[in-house]
Amino acid sequence: MATTERSFVENVWDFFCSLKLTLFLLISLALTSIIGTVLPQGQLPPEYVAQISPAKLQIYTKLGFFDMYHSWWFITLLYVFSLNLICCSIKRLPHVFKFVSEPTLILGESLRNSFSLKQEIKISGSVESGRDNLSTFLGQEFGAPVVSEQNGEYHLFAQKSAWSRLGVYVVHLSILVIFIGAIIGSLAGYKAYVSIVEGTSVNTVEARNGGQIPLGFEVLCEKFSVDYYPTGAPKEFRSILTILENGQPVPGYSQVKVIVNHPLTYKGITFYQSSYGQASEGSEHYITVTPRSGGTPEKLAVQEGAAVTLKDGTQFRLLEATQEVRQFAPGFSGPAARVEVTSKGAAPQTFIVFKDFPDMNAQRGDALIFGYEGTNARMYTGLQVAKDPGVWVVWLGCALMVVGLFIAFFMSHKRVWIVVSKGHARIYGNASKNQAAFEIQFDAITEKFKQLKI
Repeated sequence: MATTERSFVENVWDFFCSLKLTLFLLISLALTSIIGTVLPQGQLPPEYVAQISPAKLQIYTKLGFFDMYHSWWFITLLYVFSLNLICCSIKRLPHVFKFVSEPTLILGESLRNSFSLKQEIKISGSVESGRDNLSTFLGQEFGAPVVSEQNGEYHLFAQKSAWSRLGVYVVHLSILVIFIGAIIGSLAGYKAYVSIVEGTSVNTVEARNGGQIPLGFEVLCEKFSVDYYPTGAPKEFRSILTILENGQPVPGYSQVKVIVNHPLTYKGITFYQSSYGQASEGSEHYITVTPRSGGTPEKLAVQEGAAVTLKDGTQFRLLEATQEVRQFAPGFSGPAARVEVTSKGAAPQTFIVFKDFPDMNAQRGDALIFGYEGTNARMYTGLQVAKDPGVWVVWLGCALMVVGLFIAFFMSHKRVWIVVSKGHARIYGNASKNQAAFEIQFDAITEKFKQLKI
């Protein structure tokens, strides 16, 4: 008595070949990818940390939600999906390959009855002459036929786009190639950040985990500039970067303009414009204090946050300075500073002093007129840095996927048989997909077929 029990290995094999597993993995990957869209990835913004509860923050961090695409469980899903694709392909590909490479040349009675596309004509001449004439006809109208003989009948078979049946496996291969490229990028690449002050250069960048990664060359920020909308919002900010090797500019990489969506790539490392700001270290802002009653103006050189006691005992503090005041005072533009002034026996007053509008500074009516003369501070550019040696493998996979999808959806395996026997000939047709379109082509062939005088 034959046993129907399957071994453990066979059960495992069937599990990884299961279409249900494929659907489960696809849905799981789609749903979990939403997490990477909703939750911030990488370094968390302080505003987000302040809004979320400590318990949630700890749970999300342990589950890897803030670096989801590198988390162990997401990588495991990709590995299992890759294994599922490989097993499904191994199980089904030999049958499809045999079907394509060894087509059915002899059309049996059961196959003839299963086809809905068929037509018949009478033959007055010999079977051999009918075979030769119809072979020429089929070659002209569809494709060069293979002629086979069985039981006094001649079977003429022709096909087009037979290998289109392998399109789905090209898609499978493309997905695996994309996964391989992503793994290469994850293992051999990195994502980092660097801030470069105007006129200075760096040769290391800061990794996500806080470590320093050497570049192997230097990046010099020649200049940084920013344009604003009338509302005061930044319109475009740009860095002028130069790559240095052994202290010398690299030809073709000198004074390259880097803006958002226009990065700089050198030796497989890409620098994206990300942020900017005013360098605070060593920078001073220049304030003038002029008595309204007249006299010599007092000039101050202060840093942001610093407090100064004036000659008359007034306390002065520079809260912050900006090179574009529109965001604080709509209708005005140019450099300005927000200051806090505390006169003797009075409450602190906070107001803005302008560089380009001295009349506005004088309109306050206080005993002291404050003016802003500018700063020696330099700007810094914040750059996202990425190295991904697997990116070309991913692009190759994407190209393969486009080709595979085109083959799978827009190409069809078309087959035509003509069975020639004594007194008549019958034509049959079949297509692997888009049967309606093939029916139009088949009808055109059969119209000519019926007009033949053989």
